[in-house]
Amino acid sequence: MTLTLPDLAPRPYDADAMYDAFVGWADERGFALYPAQDEAIIEIVSGANVILSTPTGTGKSLVAVAAHAASVARGGRTFYTAPIKALVSEKFFQLVEIFGAQSVGMVTGDSSVNADAPIICCTAEILANLALRQGADLEVDQVVMDEFHYYGDPERGWAWQVPLITLTRAQFILMSATLGDVTAIADDLTRRTGRETARVTGVDRPVPLHFSYAKTPVQETVEELLETRQAPVYIVHFSQAAAMERAQALSSIRIVSREQRDEIADAIGGFRFTTAFGKTLSRLVRAGIGVHHAGMLPRYRRLVETLAQRGLLRVICGTDTLGVGINVPIRTVLITALAKFDGTKMRQISAREFHQIAGRAGRAGYDTAGTVVVLAPEHEIDNETSVRKAGDDPKKLKKVVRKKAPAGQITWGEGSFERLVAAEPEPLTPHLQLSAAMLINVIGRGGDVIGNIRSLVTDNHEPRARQFELARRALEIFRTLRDAGVVEIVPTPDAAPPIVRLTVDLPPNFALNQPLSPFALAAIELLDPDAAPGSGIATGHYALDVVSVIESTLDDPRPILSQQQYKARGEAVAAMKRDGVEYDQRMELLEEVTWPKPLDELLAQAFETFASSQPWVRDFELSPKSVVRDMFERSMSFGEYVFHYQLARSEGLVLRYLSDAFRAIRQTVPTEAKNEELLDIIEWLGELVRQVDSSLVDEWNELVDPTAHLPEDDAPVVPPAPPSVVTNRRAFMVLVRNELFRRVQLAALQRDDELAELDPDVDWPGALDRYYDEHDEIGTGGAARSPALVTIDETDAANGTWRVEQTIDDPAGDHDWRIRAEVDLDASAEEGAAVVRVTEVLRL
Repeated sequence: MTLTLPDLAPRPYDADAMYDAFVGWADERGFALYPAQDEAIIEIVSGANVILSTPTGTGKSLVAVAAHAASVARGGRTFYTAPIKALVSEKFFQLVEIFGAQSVGMVTGDSSVNADAPIICCTAEILANLALRQGADLEVDQVVMDEFHYYGDPERGWAWQVPLITLTRAQFILMSATLGDVTAIADDLTRRTGRETARVTGVDRPVPLHFSYAKTPVQETVEELLETRQAPVYIVHFSQAAAMERAQALSSIRIVSREQRDEIADAIGGFRFTTAFGKTLSRLVRAGIGVHHAGMLPRYRRLVETLAQRGLLRVICGTDTLGVGINVPIRTVLITALAKFDGTKMRQISAREFHQIAGRAGRAGYDTAGTVVVLAPEHEIDNETSVRKAGDDPKKLKKVVRKKAPAGQITWGEGSFERLVAAEPEPLTPHLQLSAAMLINVIGRGGDVIGNIRSLVTDNHEPRARQFELARRALEIFRTLRDAGVVEIVPTPDAAPPIVRLTVDLPPNFALNQPLSPFALAAIELLDPDAAPGSGIATGHYALDVVSVIESTLDDPRPILSQQQYKARGEAVAAMKRDGVEYDQRMELLEEVTWPKPLDELLAQAFETFASSQPWVRDFELSPKSVVRDMFERSMSFGEYVFHYQLARSEGLVLRYLSDAFRAIRQTVPTEAKNEELLDIIEWLGELVRQVDSSLVDEWNELVDPTAHLPEDDAPVVPPAPPSVVTNRRAFMVLVRNELFRRVQLAALQRDDELAELDPDVDWPGALDRYYDEHDEIGTGGAARSPALVTIDETDAANGTWRVEQTIDDPAGDHDWRIRAEVDLDASAEEGAAVVRVTEVLRL
């Protein structure tokens, strides 16, 4: 039997014996400790805090494993935190492999697995909220913070600071490749915890980096890197669109040999490239070019990572997310620009950002050195190209007209490059924030509430002026909570400090789950499940109204909403032109056109009412939108929806949103509020996500039973196909009904061409002419899409066919017009969607 790391730990605990046990365990697995690792582990097993700021490739992950092992051996509880869920999940599986499934748990905003385990993986925000709620009494003996440079993030940095100033009993291991001067943080940590704080910094990389500045075009630079055996090359862009465009451009040159193409094809095998972007990616990876960014479907991203890990991709075009724990081994980093848009403005990248990206170059155990190449701005490259063409001819050189940097643009030069190479990462700047939810957590802790709040806002890492601001903010929030009756102040006898306490019971996962879930529950109670369309307090489509309530509490998927607005404005302009609206008036009216916002007024009023008694919800923004509802009402598949809104570059974001919505609807809506139609929608949504990329829906099942999903050395690149869509009967019936109703919607709009494209063997124009001779319109409202208007005959299912019939909702209520069709079960299983072929449209 193979012993796990905990089996080797000394009993009783002894620092020297723990060190020897870990070194022996690492040695058995071929890990020879670098001096920096050795120093950090000695400090950790001895009980000191450690700030580990060493370059990428110096084995910080192994130090983290040693820290967890020491904590478990002491009988303690250790938390691992990271900035993104994907990295937390990755570490969870790695730690399960090392420590065993019973020893590792995971806590997320959605739910938790093995939450009482001695090792817990979570995002920094999860730990910060737990620390606010329980303070120093939180059952945590050690905290390992990965990517600690996020402490300086203006939006999220508070979550890295709160545990440091609150969990005074814990041992801290803070890790990042780019921390800068951490003297103040180290000194404060020692003061609070009473532990020495060791700083392990300034270590030489085991794989040194060679930096250069290139004044040649990208394609020429890439070709030179390939010829000089500097591959694999990761080309860094600061937008997803630029990464994709670069990959397309590079496909015109020969990246890999015929033999390498065959090897890639064998590795890919039967991988399903089902979307439009996927078909492009299939062509690129077969040519040895990968694409990697957050907008891709997870399974496409994992395919690229797996092929890269096997050395099959020579060039990868991606974004600067490379700097955050992305497992793509590369030899060379080619940075296309030293300026980026940070969401607010264009600016030059910081020294921290530069070294975070550059540090990914060089593969330990493979390369003797890593290469970092920075491209000059376009005008510099053009000038250099012109000079080269002129050669040594003085007359030609004299005629060269040198371009200048574009006016008003942020640019860079060789001097900027040299400064960044030589610069140390900037000192981390603290960014503590204060919200009502944070204050409620502190008050809910009990004890000396006033003292705890005072400590939070005055005994932190902020400068004095900022502490005064926080104190004023705390007072404003406290008064609001008191006036709303959420907090009460109870006088005590003998001039003792008054008791401050909450008047409401907080749920166990307060501020950990979707923060607006309590509001969603209250809003759902306003809806009437029995209301007919047009007669209820909302739209009367109860199930879809519930979906809209939940969608309003989710984070905005900005690319989707932007495209919805763009399309809506285009349609509005066309309609106004047809109606003869003047240009100036059109422009004025256009400002009011936005993405669809179902229940906007109802939700706004309900939110104000709810906030009057629960003012903490004002920390979070309610945002009505329609993505799930829009897709369902349009009866579209995932691919059709992505195509409709031109979202191919962001299809991963679309799927992540749908997955989050699926989990939120399933978990937030009470059982008693789920009618049959809503259950249908939930099943449809879950199956839709699963068929596009099963990893998102199956992810939680893997977490629950991680040992069943541990990676094998010879695991295939191709992930298993999702279960047949036909086997999920409830979801499949919704898909069938949606395909039929799609025909109803097109018929209502008299889109003969689109109907003929769907069903080329059916005389749609003739059928519609006959229908409209009798009726003025075709119903498409809630009653029209009722399951009662669809019949399914499964008599011939053994032969792979269902026969189905959709009744058209005519204004006279005769219900004598039908759309008859066949469902091809085998083709549906193959495509992961309902394959419906209309056979006739007739009047009974």
